[in-house]
Amino acid sequence: MNNSVDQSAKPLPTFLYNTILFLKRQQRDWKVTVLRTSLDKLAYQMVFPYLSIYIMALGATGIQLGIVNSIGMIVAGFCGPFTGWLIDRIGPKKIYLIGIGFISISYLTYGFAQNWEVTIIAMVGYWLGYATSIHSCATICGNCLVNRDRATGMLICETVAAGLLGVAGPMIGTWLVTQFGGVNTDGIRPLFFSGIVVTMGTFVLVLTQLSEHKWAKVGSNRPHLLRDISHVFKDGKHLKKWLVISSISQLPLGMVFPYSQVFAHSIKGANEFVLGAMVTGSALTSIVFAIPIGRLADRIGRKKMLFLTIPLFWASNLMLILSPSSFILFIAGILQGFYFIGSPITSAIERELVPPEQMGRWLGINRFFKMILSASLALTAGIIWDKIGPQYIFIAFVAIDLLIRMPLLISIPETLHAHLKSDADA
Repeated sequence: MNNSVDQSAKPLPTFLYNTILFLKRQQRDWKVTVLRTSLDKLAYQMVFPYLSIYIMALGATGIQLGIVNSIGMIVAGFCGPFTGWLIDRIGPKKIYLIGIGFISISYLTYGFAQNWEVTIIAMVGYWLGYATSIHSCATICGNCLVNRDRATGMLICETVAAGLLGVAGPMIGTWLVTQFGGVNTDGIRPLFFSGIVVTMGTFVLVLTQLSEHKWAKVGSNRPHLLRDISHVFKDGKHLKKWLVISSISQLPLGMVFPYSQVFAHSIKGANEFVLGAMVTGSALTSIVFAIPIGRLADRIGRKKMLFLTIPLFWASNLMLILSPSSFILFIAGILQGFYFIGSPITSAIERELVPPEQMGRWLGINRFFKMILSASLALTAGIIWDKIGPQYIFIAFVAIDLLIRMPLLISIPETLHAHLKSDADA
């Protein structure tokens, strides 16, 4: 009798039980990075719907908005290989703290900016801080999670960061903008000071809770930047092809997202409530779909899930262009969320191409190529906005993704299966 009761009760807590088991077997450093990333996303999601609008309200044209993003990405890109080399040498914690400090400086500069030229400094600070902190976070995440848990773990982070707190961020941002005067410089400016408070909180979190762990076995060899970086490519397969795939996968950060909210506001007439709803819809996508898709990526393969999520992001871009109403803009925002689900799955493949001791350098090399290509296309997007037509920015990205990234992704072997075997052996 007791056995039958136990068996009938078992299915009810299965998901919760498995989630608890998953979290219990993960390392503390991974949990710290999940919390820090989530709080950082909260701050950014308050700002994101209004950032490009703010820069253009300070006097920037579409081309000048592209210049602002391009300069920041170029600086961050050139620092990437050096940052990765340092992470492998001294561990990620110190680099993490430096990156968070740059983000704080960025928000402070935005908050006091009186013209668009000053936002160049702020954007450089943001991209340098974002690239450096996420580089440290990615190294910790890549090395703390075993392969059978990697996509799930990264998408749990995405669920909390872009999902739960991603919903709260736009709501808080919309409330603040409304309280301080609407979608204009005075109404948007308080968002940056709120971002500073949250960001400094994450600085304290990392300072006090993250370990000093490092994975590279440096040995007796003297440090040599170029030699150490060249070792990454010595035995790696498909790494050069992957640089193209990963670089195109990040293009939306400089080519699509800086212009999507401006397009919705200036071309489609969206107010602060619609802009906030679009970002909230994106966050809801992560809450609902991130963990199930992550589990599938860890069971049946990363590439199959990418072939599902990538076209949904294309659809969001096309719906933004064709949208006849605020409701369709909201649907476009929901579909835009699939980019933030596909991105961690792409990153899971990236981390399975090299051993742990090379993780920092490999991610730094990737960061360099991603940022340089994104910077070039961000500037190109600004030219398209001013000289050809805003809608062609989104069409151009879909064409590049369809004609270049997808064929290359098809040619890359699935990384899940071989690594599942290595986990079992371990």
